[in-house]
Amino acid sequence: MSLMTVEQVAEFLGVQIVRVERLERESLLPSAEKDADGSPLFEKDAVEKYKILAERLGGL
Repeated sequence: MSLMTVEQVAEFLGVQIVRVERLERESLLPSAEKDADGSPLFEKDAVEKYKILAERLGGL
């Protein structure tokens, strides 16, 4: 399982960090776990699937 930070997800999706944090807070992109600082970490596969779905629905 490969984990991505909020910053990595934001760069991958081409959005701002606050957008990723909101997606996680609203359970649209659930985090796999939290790091030592309490920041969410996301599974790479889940992020890739979210990007595909978002593009099919009209974009991020």
